[in-house]
Amino acid sequence: MADVKPPKKLSLFDVTNLVIGAIIGADIYVASSFGAGYLGPFSLVVWVVAGLIAIIIALCFAQCAMLLPKVGGPYAYAKGAWGPFAGFIVGWSLWLAEWISLAVFPLAFTRYLMFFFPSMDFVTQSVIKGFFVAFLAVTNIVGVRAAGRVNDVLTLAKLAPLVFFVIAGLGWIILNPAMTAANFTPFEPYGFASFGTAVVLIFWAYAGFEISTIPAEDVEQPSKTIPKAVTFGILIVTIFYLTTNVILFGVRNYTILANDTAPLAAASNAILGSSNITLALFGGLLVGVGALISVAGSDESGMIGTARLGYALAADGLFPKVFAKIHRRFKTPYISVIIQSVTALAAAIVGNLSLLVSVSVFFLAIAYLATSASVFPLRKKYPAPNFVSRKSKMALPVLGIIFSAYLITQCTPTQIAIGVLLLLVGVPIYVKYSPKKEIAEAKQALISPQNIFRRIYHQQQVFLAHVFYDIREAYGRAMRKPKKKQS
Repeated sequence: MADVKPPKKLSLFDVTNLVIGAIIGADIYVASSFGAGYLGPFSLVVWVVAGLIAIIIALCFAQCAMLLPKVGGPYAYAKGAWGPFAGFIVGWSLWLAEWISLAVFPLAFTRYLMFFFPSMDFVTQSVIKGFFVAFLAVTNIVGVRAAGRVNDVLTLAKLAPLVFFVIAGLGWIILNPAMTAANFTPFEPYGFASFGTAVVLIFWAYAGFEISTIPAEDVEQPSKTIPKAVTFGILIVTIFYLTTNVILFGVRNYTILANDTAPLAAASNAILGSSNITLALFGGLLVGVGALISVAGSDESGMIGTARLGYALAADGLFPKVFAKIHRRFKTPYISVIIQSVTALAAAIVGNLSLLVSVSVFFLAIAYLATSASVFPLRKKYPAPNFVSRKSKMALPVLGIIFSAYLITQCTPTQIAIGVLLLLVGVPIYVKYSPKKEIAEAKQALISPQNIFRRIYHQQQVFLAHVFYDIREAYGRAMRKPKKKQS
């Protein structure tokens, strides 16, 4: 990846695809059944609501990117709006959110593995989580380039199971309309008391839309392109998520789905189970293996992303220097990777899936709230571009603040207490390290154009985004191909 060439100005298609690539990963395998036990089939509505919330908050990010086109996202915006301490708290929140997300994927990997080996005890699960995290840590330290190439090769392996699931599921629904209708009845079996809890859990699948903070100078007509790309990208992701879940709920009754450890694999097994046992095993195997590959790939990219954030904070002198320590041979922040891997493994062993996801969203919502609120002071400090209408300029950040606060308040008291406690841990870290001067070499490496382009390239390789690029390239070649002259 070291030879990535600076791309041309990013078009609407490019930025839309980067938004898709930033969001889509293994989340659909993990979050697909989250709402079943809380709302039943009505949780499908929550996928739409969560997508709309993501669009509003992402548009606030886009406004900040126009006002302060710097690398660093929420950390840079809060720092620019209110100073270093606010920037640190937001950066610390983001680091905690991403660190906790790292702990989600070993859990998800083990849950899907239990689809094949359901009798695994706690010790065996812990050992598998340990091997999972260790493998990814080593990959991130010594084999980042190789991991990137493997990710390209496995693109089809990640996408094929979902395509298979959608096609097979649609066929099953067409052939079994009465059973499908029964699975959607009643549509709201548990009422709406747990609506907020379901929103928090499902919203986690949309995290990552911060890619809209690509520096504006790298985008064609950024004032028009970025908001359109954010909206289109998240709408496409929402349609993708909704389609998958409609089929999932149509095939699998919500009472069963709520207890599935590997919902998509179990549903694939059920789709083909009535016609042929061998086909049922094949379906479950295909989707289950696809989930394992996708989960591993998501954690691989998330791990290096979290390491870069710790690297950024260390580069500004707000984290221990060790987080900015680069391996001489492999040029990766290896100490940061090791620290986060060990601590994430501990969280994966003692935590449960819904707790980890909810606490992660709690920290993300703090960063989103700060970003939405920072629009107002940033407008006073920097010239406001002709970005959106005057009413939208006011409405978007206000809505962003309201929705972010809503996500925070819908976490349980226990989740909020854990979040606040971990936030307070950051205060003595800031007090100790804030007087330090920023590490110029590390910061320059982080914000260099070459590294920005490398991160953009990575987002283009995520499996759904990769396919959009392949389709466009194939279409372009077909249009450029000269027509044969008739004899």
